[in-house]
Amino acid sequence: MHSRLRLELIIERMAAPRACKLLEAAGLTGYTVLPAISGFGGETRWSRDTDMSASSDMVVVISIGAEAQVHAALNQLENLLGSHIGVLSVGEVQVLRPGRF
Repeated sequence: MHSRLRLELIIERMAAPRACKLLEAAGLTGYTVLPAISGFGGETRWSRDTDMSASSDMVVVISIGAEAQVHAALNQLENLLGSHIGVLSVGEVQVLRPGRF
């Protein structure tokens, strides 16, 4: 097994394409975007099923990569989160095929 970093970003759906472009520009070789169904944070509950507008939909963007690429992406993502709702976390993971990340 080989160590890599996993970046997980929960962000407004409308900002996801920009976030994904930042990941690519940082040299990350892949990502997955998933719908976020509901959540709670900042003393606010939200749900995709009860919100009136799709403009508030959230997605989860996940990418795994080498430390240098993830750190390069973090600087840019921090700027993006300055103007959009979102949560970003990074943690170490173990991968079987390091050449893919």
